[in-house]
Amino acid sequence: MAERVWRKAAIQLRANAPWRRALPNRTVRRRVQGVDLYLPWSHRLPDYARARPEYGQNLVQLAGLLGDRLHGAPLRVLDVGANVGDSALQILARTDARVLCVEGDPYWIGYLNRNVGGEPRVTVAEVFLDHPGSSWSGAAPVRTHGTTRFVEDAAAATGVETVPVTVLRERHPEFAALRLVKSDTDGLDTALVPAIASAWADCGPVLFFEFDPRLTEAAGFADPSAVWDSLAALGYARAAAWDNGGAPLGQFDLADGRAKAAVLGRGAAELGYHFWDVAVRRADDTAAAEAFDALVPRAL
Repeated sequence: MAERVWRKAAIQLRANAPWRRALPNRTVRRRVQGVDLYLPWSHRLPDYARARPEYGQNLVQLAGLLGDRLHGAPLRVLDVGANVGDSALQILARTDARVLCVEGDPYWIGYLNRNVGGEPRVTVAEVFLDHPGSSWSGAAPVRTHGTTRFVEDAAAATGVETVPVTVLRERHPEFAALRLVKSDTDGLDTALVPAIASAWADCGPVLFFEFDPRLTEAAGFADPSAVWDSLAALGYARAAAWDNGGAPLGQFDLADGRAKAAVLGRGAAELGYHFWDVAVRRADDTAAAEAFDALVPRAL
């Protein structure tokens, strides 16, 4: 507990330094978890990574283990909410891959292109993915400390093209054999991930996403845990969960998803973390099963 408090205090001190607060949009170049990135000074990724070296490495490790099983073929990855391209570059540093980066906020698109624009293994799609059941007339970005959540606001919409997930697949046939999906969209994940799984149902990719009931409800979805039922209906059976800092928590069957996710209602003060990173696989995906067992060996 004392170490956790110290780490949190260190993040707050660095992130709230007067010079960073005075120039939040100043572009800086930082080496973060083995890759070089251009990002605004206010971005907290370097702070999180410094305080918790395991931060974000669950995705990279999962990609690496899945890539190792492909025996020379590149791992096909869809990165939704690509931000500055940190996940894509770290995955490429770990394994041979081709990454389709999707970003809907023009502010981050600029940094994304600067970071991955010269990388031939990365394709950038500058689109906002429409989420099922949406009646929004326009999506406006709300940016905080290196991330973006979207709210309905036609007047403040970014102007970035909005497309359904099915159109994204049609436009990028080179990603037909998708193996891994990463989604980090601050509340829209529980709607987007089942839509992505449905669009690529023929190849059953492993799905890695942020499960945060608080943000999901703020985005207008009354039942965040409906995602477990939706994915089970698409043939997914097993999940592995980490806390939002990247520490493994355990595995569970999707049939138990609602009951297991209820723990998040206890709040960060009691749990010591805010939300889950989750990876979900199909029952017959033996390579993913082995990866889950290696990374998250115990039951939740």
